[in-house]
Amino acid sequence: MSDLLTSSFRFADPRDLADLKTFATRAKAIDDGAIRLQAAGSVLAAYVCVLRPRVLGESTPTILGLRTMELATPSETDVTVPLAAVLDRLARAGADDVELPVPPTTVTESWTGVGAPRGGWELLGSIPDAELKSAAEAGIGEVAGAVPNNPGALMVNNARAAVWGRELDATGLPAGAAFAALALGFLADGDQKLYRAGRWFRLSGNRGHVLARTGSGLL
Repeated sequence: MSDLLTSSFRFADPRDLADLKTFATRAKAIDDGAIRLQAAGSVLAAYVCVLRPRVLGESTPTILGLRTMELATPSETDVTVPLAAVLDRLARAGADDVELPVPPTTVTESWTGVGAPRGGWELLGSIPDAELKSAAEAGIGEVAGAVPNNPGALMVNNARAAVWGRELDATGLPAGAAFAALALGFLADGDQKLYRAGRWFRLSGNRGHVLARTGSGLL
C-alpha cells in the first residue's frame, strides 16, 4: 500500500460525496471497521469489508463492497482509514461541498492485503435483484435463528460461516454476496451481472459492486 499522497479528495460532483456518505453509513452498520480509499488518476475506488474469516479454518468467504466515483483532481493514493473518521468528515459537508479531507489516522486490515484482480473477468450471466434479496433475507433469518441470546463469538462465527459460505447457485457464488448487495443498498428492481476470475466472484450493478473471494481460512 502506498503512502498517503494527498490531504483530500476533490470530487467532480457533490452528489458523489453524498453517495460516499450513504455507502460508508451502510458499511458501518454492518461492521464498524475501515474503508480503503484507492485513487488512480480521476477515479476513486472505495472498498469496505462486509464479511471475512475471523478464525483459522473458518469457511466464511471474504466479501467486499466497492463504489467508484469520479475525481475532479487526479490523485494516486491508497490508504485505509477508520469508517468512523470518514463519516465524521462527511457529516460536516454541506450540500454543495465536493471535498473530502482524508483522515490522518490509518489502520491495518487483513482484507486489504489480497486485492481482487483488475482483469481477466469472465461474464457468467446475471441474477435478478429480487432473487438476491430473497436469498439475503432468508440467510439473515437463518443466522438469527441459529444464534441464541448472548452467544459467544465462536458460535456467531460458525453460524455466519455455515449460512454465508453456502453456494448460492451452480456457479459457486457464496450466499454472503447476496447479503452484501442487500446490506449496502445495491439492489433495486433490475439485475446484477455476475463475473468470475479465479477464486473471485463479482456482482456488478448500477449502484456498486460486490467482490467475493471463496476458499476457507484467514487471508
